[in-house]
Amino acid sequence: MSARRSRGSGAWMAHRPCARIRQEIARSNAPGVVPRASERLTWTSRTATIRRMHDEKGALGPRANDALHAERRAAPSPVSDAFVRFAEAATGEDIDARIQGIATHPNALGFDPFGFDPDVARNVLAFATVLHRLYFRTEVHGIDRIPEGRVLVVANHSGQLPLDGVMIGASLMLDATPPRFPRSMVEKWTAELPFVSTLFPRAGQVVGSPDNARRLLEQDESIIVFPEGAKGISKTFEHRYQMTDFGLGFMRLALETKTPIVPCAVIGAEEQYPSIADVGPLAKLLGMPAFPLIPQLFMGMLLPLPTKYRLYFGEPMWFEGDPDDDDAVIDDKVDSVKSEIERMLHQGLAARQSIFY
Repeated sequence: MSARRSRGSGAWMAHRPCARIRQEIARSNAPGVVPRASERLTWTSRTATIRRMHDEKGALGPRANDALHAERRAAPSPVSDAFVRFAEAATGEDIDARIQGIATHPNALGFDPFGFDPDVARNVLAFATVLHRLYFRTEVHGIDRIPEGRVLVVANHSGQLPLDGVMIGASLMLDATPPRFPRSMVEKWTAELPFVSTLFPRAGQVVGSPDNARRLLEQDESIIVFPEGAKGISKTFEHRYQMTDFGLGFMRLALETKTPIVPCAVIGAEEQYPSIADVGPLAKLLGMPAFPLIPQLFMGMLLPLPTKYRLYFGEPMWFEGDPDDDDAVIDDKVDSVKSEIERMLHQGLAARQSIFY
């Protein structure tokens, strides 16, 4: 009898290694289990698992060979691995342990339905760790106020590039105990950008839509929301720390899913790329939400200014009501969240002695 027909035989299992691989990966990556560095199941050790099974059972068969080829393609480059090690050594953070602590929700095929890839997230977290700890030297207040389970972190938005979201996400991963993996609701137009459209999903970020957010909250995920949207991030320098109108969608979602809202005030992003004007016609021509004029870029300064970030997390806010209420009713609830963020902004700005320290 052939190996393919004898399903109870060891030969049949030679053609079906994926179950064993998944079991080993799940055991190594189980939420709350942080293996020692020598025990972590990296891409290299996953490939070694397949090779070991090849030695034990003989020929792997087409499906397992496909898995082996996929592992080879996905294996991190020595450069990216070296950068992760550099980030860990420079900051004292155990990035791999933080990634291992993420609770994932794979589908029947073993993949995150939104495209999250732990190995891509590992490199992104290494980059964010360097920014968070060394470049922006972020000062974090109230991170212990993040409740367990599902949560919406609602913050002011600014800085021309969404580095404020990166710093909030880094704080949730590095400063919260246990680490909370952040999902950001990104603008729909980012899905049309080369490279970004691939990077964002693999790093765990999701195009902002009510259905996507609802599914994530049903999985008790942490979602970062910027209700100001593109208008907030593209503010000119003269309007710094003046929040624009908030959208109402996040409040309807919180009411529907009974999710607490944690207000977050971000200080420091407004000064990283000061914009003196927004060239609306050029933005429209290029299909962009804004086209800011940033003097430092014309002087060859491509990196953001090394401002000191300050993050203030407020107490969780719970709301009750009908998510389908009139806009005026929902707007009253939204205003209470916006007012709390404004209060923390004013408090933080009054205490700040310098933009850079």
